[in-house]
Amino acid sequence: MTDPKFRDPSDLDTLDAFLDEEGIREEVTLRAIKSVIALQLRQAMKDRNLTLSAMAAEMDTSRAQLNRVLDPDAANVTLETLSRAAKVVGRGLKVELV
Repeated sequence: MTDPKFRDPSDLDTLDAFLDEEGIREEVTLRAIKSVIALQLRQAMKDRNLTLSAMAAEMDTSRAQLNRVLDPDAANVTLETLSRAAKVVGRGLKVELV
């Protein structure tokens, strides 16, 4: 008996095509973007020796909100909050339509 979810990788043209077929491309892309931003912010905090408490204070927010910003799985973070976090670590936030 074969697993109906298993597909031979040679049957796939591209990862994007597979994600489109599964109907999850947008979700996967958004999660990947959020993960990258969270990792970049954590690295920038480390480079600047910023603790969670110090970062939250400079952002004028709570540590709980900062933890959501830094959580790769937390999707409900506003652009304003991401922009404030980027500014505190000396970076900017760029959003564009593609």
